[in-house]
This record gives sequence, structure tokens and C-alpha cells, in this order.
Amino acid sequence: MIGILSISALVAIAGVSFINLSPQFGGKPSELSFKKMINSPNFKEGVFINKEKTLQNTGFKWQTIPQFFTNGNNKVPNFEIPVETHKKSDFIPDKNQSKITWFGHSAALVEMEGLTIFIDPMLGEVAAPHAMLGSKRFNKVHPISIDSLPTIDIILISHDHYDHLDYGSILKLKDKVKQFYVPLGIKAHLTEWGVSKEKITEFDWWENINYKGVEFVSTPARHFSGRGFKRNNTLWCSWVLKSKNNSIFFSGDSGYGNHFKEIGEKYGPFDFSMIECGQYNEQWAQIHMTPEETIQASIDVQSKLMMPIHWGAFKLALHSWDDPIVRATKKAKELNIPISTPIIGESIVLNSDNYPKNKWWIQ
Repeated sequence: MIGILSISALVAIAGVSFINLSPQFGGKPSELSFKKMINSPNFKEGVFINKEKTLQNTGFKWQTIPQFFTNGNNKVPNFEIPVETHKKSDFIPDKNQSKITWFGHSAALVEMEGLTIFIDPMLGEVAAPHAMLGSKRFNKVHPISIDSLPTIDIILISHDHYDHLDYGSILKLKDKVKQFYVPLGIKAHLTEWGVSKEKITEFDWWENINYKGVEFVSTPARHFSGRGFKRNNTLWCSWVLKSKNNSIFFSGDSGYGNHFKEIGEKYGPFDFSMIECGQYNEQWAQIHMTPEETIQASIDVQSKLMMPIHWGAFKLALHSWDDPIVRATKKAKELNIPISTPIIGESIVLNSDNYPKNKWWIQ
């Protein structure tokens, strides 16, 4: 018994030390950032809150815990995920043409009005603070290596979960990025990782900035945040990108809610939307959407063409790996909603009828 208690104590000490000492978990906000956080209408009693009542836990089932540690029930693909690879010269933005390239999960490279914009550039192997704490990425290669990427004008971050804000990716990207646009509180993580504070702008919901002809708006999402043991001490958001030629919506992580219609009414219609579709479960039904809700959200924001994201790269839930895209395409067909389904690395050119729609997940 003494031995078991000793081992348990050592494990606990190691865990606490890792969380307190590892840079993975980010930093604490400056006095200026903290002042903006506490003055936000979305900050109550020391934490950020959603616009509508939201439960992070909608009926946890202890018996499902072992299932998270297995790959059974088709939770990972049994074939090598196809990836279209690129060279640096493939990413030379054209002022007259907007293009989106999916990097898997929620990462997307947007070329718009001559700008190169990387959204949630999580390019790490595991969506966790340590390689031993998560399952590996499905795809073995990326569309292009970080070293080969061109200069990035803007990096947009939706929230600080590990599958969206990756420590290792930021370390490799930070010196080739001109500006970071992030929700309130996330600046502290980036400066802790060596990003110059002058390159970072924090946003509350509905705040906006115009950068070289593109308006960036931080819009609401229905989710939560947190690294380590802390939750909701940074804000989460969706993003609107709007110019004279095109408008794009990126949902970030979100449960279904009234905010989609509100965004559509204020900034729609959108030429293109990227909306989360994956990692859902009845146990957390209010912070992630089912595929059917994803399609409805695209209708609510008034999107002309939508692409499901937040799937196809990691095992973070209990459904089969292809359940999100199977159900989303089925619902889109029922409602006659245009949906694009690129392989990882395949680009979508806006205002073109020739967009990717092959069912590549069927082998």
C-alpha cells in the first residue's frame, strides 16, 4: 500500500510539474490584456461565457472512457489518407482570385486580395500537450512543410485548444508571420512562445480590423477554452473575412446556436464557409455540432458554398472517422446545399462551379 501511494504521489507531482513548467500551456496575460478581458461583456465572474446557456457536459458516461483509448469501430481510417502536396510557388496569392487550401482538421490556408492567411495552423502530430497523451494524425504528410511555406500575412486563431493552437507549429511559423489576430487572452500564450507582442492583436466578439482591403471580424461561437487545468480564461470565436470581391466565414469550434443566424444577418451572404463537422457526441452536445447541424449552420449564415472542417485528421471522439462527412454530404444532398469535399491539400477556387466534390473517403 505504501508503494502504491508513493507511486501515485510521484505521478501527481510529475503531472503538476509538467503543467506548471512546460511552455505548452502558455502564459499569463499582461496588465493591459487582462484589463481588456475583464471589461468584456462576455467575461463574468472570472471566466468567459457563451451568449446562450451552454453545458460543457450533457451527460457524461463513465463506461465510454475505455473507448477513447481504442481504434475500434472504424475510429481511424484503415487506409492511407490521400494528400495533395505543393511547392512554395503554388501559394502566390492572386488579387483577382480567392483560394482556400485545406490542411486537415480545421487548418486552412486562405489566399485573398493578395494576402496569405493561415487559419488555426495546427500542423503537429498529436492534438495534445505531449505525444503520449493523444492519438496520431491520420495523414502522414502535409500539403507543404512549414519550412517551405511562403510569408504569411495573417494567422487567425479561433481558440486555445491543442487541436487549434499548437505550440510546436507556432514556434516554426512565428518568424514568417506578419500579424496574429486572436481572441482575448491568447496573446499571453503567443508572447510566452516568443512571438513579438507588436505582431499580436486581440479581439472581443464583434470587434474588427481592416488589413490591406480585407475586413477581419471576430464573431461569436458556442464553445469553451482552456489549456492545462484552467478553463474559459481565454475567449473563443469564429471569424469573418470580407473584401470587395469575396466573403468567407470560419466557424471555429461551436455547438449549434442562435449566433449563426445573427452572423448571417450582419455579414452574410458568404461566398464560402468552413464549418465544424466532427468530434461530436451526446455527452458534449452543446459545444460541438452534429453533421446535420453543420449543414443547418451553413444555411443560417447564408453560405453559397460550404466545406466541413474539424474532421479527417484526428481521433478526438467516439464516432467512426468518416461519419462526419458521410452524414454531412447526405444532409446537404437532401437540402440541396452546395458542399465541397476536398482531399487534404486540394484547393478550392471561389466563384467557380468546378469545386472538389469527390467521395475520396470511400475505398
